[in-house]
Amino acid sequence: MSLFSYVIWNASPEIFSIGSFSLRWYGLLFAAGFLISQQVLYYIFRKEGKPEKDVDTLTIYMVVATILGARLGHVIFYQPELFIQDPLSIILPFEFSPFRFTGLQGLASHGGAFGILFALWLYSRKKKPGQNYLQILDRIVIVVALTGALIRLGNFFNSEIIGKPTNSPLSVVFVNQFSESITGKKAGKKDSPVEYVKVERNKELPEGSHGRVPIFIYVVFKPGVDQTRAKSYLESDVQYFINYFNEHIDNQGSVINYQADIDSDGNYSARISTFGIARHPAQLYESVSCVILFLLLFLIWNRKKENTPTGLIFGVFMVVLWGLRFSYEFLKEDQVAFEAGMTLNMGQILSIPLFIAGVFILIWALRNKPVNNNP
Repeated sequence: MSLFSYVIWNASPEIFSIGSFSLRWYGLLFAAGFLISQQVLYYIFRKEGKPEKDVDTLTIYMVVATILGARLGHVIFYQPELFIQDPLSIILPFEFSPFRFTGLQGLASHGGAFGILFALWLYSRKKKPGQNYLQILDRIVIVVALTGALIRLGNFFNSEIIGKPTNSPLSVVFVNQFSESITGKKAGKKDSPVEYVKVERNKELPEGSHGRVPIFIYVVFKPGVDQTRAKSYLESDVQYFINYFNEHIDNQGSVINYQADIDSDGNYSARISTFGIARHPAQLYESVSCVILFLLLFLIWNRKKENTPTGLIFGVFMVVLWGLRFSYEFLKEDQVAFEAGMTLNMGQILSIPLFIAGVFILIWALRNKPVNNNP
């Protein structure tokens, strides 16, 4: 068995928590994307001799448009039933019973794209004198690619938007949701008897097909937890969560196979033998692609700056981003149940018109001379 055949991902999605509030890597990376993008826009505007104060206004438009567009896009495209069943959950970033800060759960990149396009159209209309809409988009999409890379990295920390099972050497076994659940962090519970969870390869068994890989899950209990309570927790909660997270762990049966141990200080631990499911890290594929796209767009802009053909950068962005998104969807699991059995999933269906629009804009830009307007 190759030592580099797969990676086990068991890092916590939380940086720290205080009471019901927790700072997660996703939120930090989301915010960092906008802050770094703002600095890049300052640089672009300085080089083109344009007022840097416009960057502050553009940043506000971008933040509001991205969050509202992505949230509404997710609900419209994937969970329209929320408009009737739980409309408050669409806009509220927390739960009431028990009270817990959750953030906005469910953001769609296509919705964010439509939101940005609409918001920047409003921006171009309200600015006096009028600013060229396509030239604004040409500059904005450079930093959108960078922000997208950081957001997808946040998705990786959350173990969401997972890929299909694979035996590829780039595959990842996501187990952090399971670890967060049995330690009580995922639900905000403080009464879990588990101190921490460690997951390692089981080198005694060979890898199976469809990404099934043998693993050991080490459950270490808190000091003072007696053997009776530890055994009960293993055979109830731990067993439940192993079978519940069957998209990450294939226990191949309802009863867990474990060996218990008590150290010299009387602390209880157990080693569970089971199988993880190695998957395509689709989030990382998209994150790396967005970094490369950012560099490509920045280099195109850097050659002629304000004399870059209007619409060229935006057209390249649309063709590359949505073309890759369409392709990567073949490697992802369906996000919602209604996508099962569909020839193309919702992400691919929404990517097609954006890709086609990019082709037309790119052709138009290449056929027209640069327009030196003042975005």
